[in-house]
Amino acid sequence: MKRKIIEQLLEWKLKINRKPLILKGARQVGKTYILKEFAQKHFVRCHYFNFERSPRLCEYFEENLDPKHILESLSFHQNQQIDSKHDLIIFDEIQACPRALTSLKYFYEEMPEVYICCAGSLLGVYLGPVSYPVGKVDHLNMFPMTFYEFLIASENTMLVELLDTLTLKSTIPTSAHEKLWELLKHYFITGGLPEAVQLYCDNKDNLFTAFSKVREKQLDLIEDYFADIAKHSGKINAMHINRLLRNIPEQLGESQDGSAKKYRFKKAIPGIDRFSKLQDAIDWLDSAGLILKTHIVNKSAQPLKAYVTENTFKLYLFDVGILGALSDLESKTLLSYDYGSFKGFYAENFVAQEFKAHDFSNLFCWKEKTSEVEFLQPVKNTLIPIEVKSGWTTRSKSLWIYAEKYKPPYRVIMSAKPFQIDSENKIQRLPLYLAGFFPLDE
Repeated sequence: MKRKIIEQLLEWKLKINRKPLILKGARQVGKTYILKEFAQKHFVRCHYFNFERSPRLCEYFEENLDPKHILESLSFHQNQQIDSKHDLIIFDEIQACPRALTSLKYFYEEMPEVYICCAGSLLGVYLGPVSYPVGKVDHLNMFPMTFYEFLIASENTMLVELLDTLTLKSTIPTSAHEKLWELLKHYFITGGLPEAVQLYCDNKDNLFTAFSKVREKQLDLIEDYFADIAKHSGKINAMHINRLLRNIPEQLGESQDGSAKKYRFKKAIPGIDRFSKLQDAIDWLDSAGLILKTHIVNKSAQPLKAYVTENTFKLYLFDVGILGALSDLESKTLLSYDYGSFKGFYAENFVAQEFKAHDFSNLFCWKEKTSEVEFLQPVKNTLIPIEVKSGWTTRSKSLWIYAEKYKPPYRVIMSAKPFQIDSENKIQRLPLYLAGFFPLDE
């Protein structure tokens, strides 16, 4: 399946001062697949080494960390010569061999011409200060497939071409808007994990079968995530992390006005009501890529990080499909778009997911007194407020209060309504499915 991260990988290959690359992302977002596809398209050969599957590989890094010695050992291991200038080396599950991670420093310093990409499950959890080659590696983050990538995978060519040329001056025909909205509901069910999307694509002529297979796969993946937690985080910590992950959709479902609230620690684990006691568990989930943290700020000024309070934030799941599976929301309920106030959280979770996949490294929410705007994002040296509405009612008192106080160049409402740019009132009305295209070019 086509992924836009291929373009970033190609940019990495062509960099003048290129360093070994570490590709981070949650389990099952497609890291290994995309690296192999990248190698197939842009290199003479691919040399793939999985440290978890072949523990003996670690022995080649124990004797010494000389890059030439390591390449020679790996060449003999696979009985194939590695061309240091034309081949791609993939170190997968590199967390299982800390000295391989350390070796990246010496590859950069002594053999910078070598192309090395690294990936691994829970790599964000394992990257500690002891063996980490600070300043000697490049990084890329990989996320679940976006809605745009879902459209490509499901062969909706005309819609993809329409979105490729979209600007602030464009129009979206009613028929295209209706089709995109229907497909967005399909994406709400499948989410962006490649295996789930592939099942949808293989069975989309029979949606009942497609969504049944997708949900079955999602439940299997959830068990894999919980198995990872149990295996890699310690017995007591694992209990807290497990409960925290399950608690996110529980908390999202408690609000009555359709807008996600500040995460409440006393609601997560009985007897624990302080951030300090849950900080490690939250950080673990964040490092594993399983949650999306949105910081709540009480002032609109740059840099927004200066107005962040450590224990005040919202939490979303990294994938809307997993959110639906953990929430026991049936496919027919999501298709009918009839799930009460939970629609608001689903829409917000989707927008947060799209923002993270499109280079918004940090997410922010604005809240002052009783006014709240779901997202506040830096765009071209200014701050843009973004209100998220799940349906067709788009009136927002909070957004108006924000505009009156801070005078942004424009404000955005994402909802079920058609695409409309109101230049006179400085309002951009974007359908939810355009979240990944924000900000639009003129």
